Amino acid sequence: MGASIFDVLFEYWPIFLKGTLGTLKYAFIAVSLGTVLGTFIAIARLSKNKILTDVSGAFVTIIRGTPLLVQMYIFYYFLPMAFPALNKIDKVYTVLMSLILNSSAYVAEIIRGGINSVDSGQAEAARSLGMTAKHTMTKIILPQAVKNILPALANEYIAMIKETSMAGSFMLYELMYTRTILANKFLVWQPLFIIAFIYLILTMVLSALVRWMEGRFSVSD
Repeated sequence: MGASIFDVLFEYWPIFLKGTLGTLKYAFIAVSLGTVLGTFIAIARLSKNKILTDVSGAFVTIIRGTPLLVQMYIFYYFLPMAFPALNKIDKVYTVLMSLILNSSAYVAEIIRGGINSVDSGQAEAARSLGMTAKHTMTKIILPQAVKNILPALANEYIAMIKETSMAGSFMLYELMYTRTILANKFLVWQPLFIIAFIYLILTMVLSALVRWMEGRFSVSD
């Protein structure tokens, strides 16, 4: 059986800590930048311009309809071959870009759904009072939509924490990559249980925060 789980955790906790921080960091970067990009995609999907609507809709459909791991392989292997200039970029950034684009497609739908959840009559009333479309969106629609968007974004962050586990296959130093490091020390099964436990703790804590956030928003309604 070899060393126990507790022995491995006690001896190699700095490796697991670094991996955990890497997971949280990459997930945060992916969701943060994905939110910025996803906002523009959501606006494009809600626009009256058919070209913008069709292009953004196709992007969301393709990204959401294909596995993240496949997207990572395309960014890691295919794009540098198709565009040799990308070989000068650290491979970490190509994998991160796949995470960002993947997150942006889901965030775009979250934002679009949040905006659509606001009663359309309020926008019509604001326009009848002479407010521009920009002011209607920023002053009336978005403040109300945020209550639905923020908890959903937090859930996207939780989902991305688990999805970054695939990035370890491409040498990103995140939680799952610690298994590769410790495999060189002939530790096979122990790291898996430790990694699973850490993921469980992270998701449970963050899920509790999301429930608290939703409760606060429901009270303020």
